[in-house]
Amino acid sequence: MDLINNTAAIRTPFNCTVEIGYRFTYFQISYSLIFICGLTSNGMALWRLWLMPWTLTSTAVYMANLAVVDLFFILSLPLRIYYYYNRSQSMAWSPGSVFCVLTFALKYISMYGGIFFLACIGLDRYFAVTRPVLRRPKQAHNACMLSTAIWLLVLALSLALPFMHSAASNSQYTCLLDPSLGPHRTFILGALGLILVAFLLPAFLLLFSYCRVLRVLGRMPHRGKGRHRRTLTLIYSVLGIFLLCFAPYHTNLLCYTLTHVGTVPSCGLAKFASALHPVMLSLASANCCLNPLVYYYSSSLLHKVTASRQSSQETNTSFNSKRKHPISKVLP
Repeated sequence: MDLINNTAAIRTPFNCTVEIGYRFTYFQISYSLIFICGLTSNGMALWRLWLMPWTLTSTAVYMANLAVVDLFFILSLPLRIYYYYNRSQSMAWSPGSVFCVLTFALKYISMYGGIFFLACIGLDRYFAVTRPVLRRPKQAHNACMLSTAIWLLVLALSLALPFMHSAASNSQYTCLLDPSLGPHRTFILGALGLILVAFLLPAFLLLFSYCRVLRVLGRMPHRGKGRHRRTLTLIYSVLGIFLLCFAPYHTNLLCYTLTHVGTVPSCGLAKFASALHPVMLSLASANCCLNPLVYYYSSSLLHKVTASRQSSQETNTSFNSKRKHPISKVLP
């Protein structure tokens, strides 16, 4: 949620003035760095995946969707940089409603699409360890169905928030502002509730998967644990991205919103959360630079699955050939 005003300061309902003018320059710099880093890292990761032979699995489905989500956000960054540049140069510039809805939607598609697909990768690894007998074609089919449902959910959330914003605000200068004062309090709290649920549900599923995988691996002999080393590394990377990028942002967002709507009348907390907000938002946005780590470990798993299948097919072909020509065993 971008609680960004178009003046140098905002005043909370309990008469606390919070300075925010520095954010225009800060976001120009941070988003430019994220754009360069994200475009480079994702381009290299996708090129590596393109060159590597792999088969359709549930991991491949989730990984491809995560890559698309990252590209959505990376392509939206120039729009945001352009917006903040113009706001820092001229306070009278207004980008128009289409621009505002587009930037809002692309941000939430990226952030919460990424959260859901990261959680799906964690759940996928959980089933790979605890239910290895499941048929892979069925897993891939279920992954496609679940990915479709996630896209519909994320699109609904991403479009609902801009419409809630436009319904709550009549000002033409609040493009990246979620109204936080006076009669708009109900809209903001409703949007906050949607956002927190969209984060907490995948986070709970990911933590559940992580704990269950550790429990199952703890019961395995040392030799069995070695086979799942890549799976454990992948789960570590997914959980690390969650804890580094998304957990701090949503924790600060809760404090930031509740103080700005007047639910928690603390001027000190309002200033502290306001100062942290652009940093936490940039950190959450930087997940598109870290997701290539997930592509790397996922591609290792895909390569392992493909090699295993090819080896199995070669073994079966050799076995069938020997069954068809058993006399070859006795001929000189």
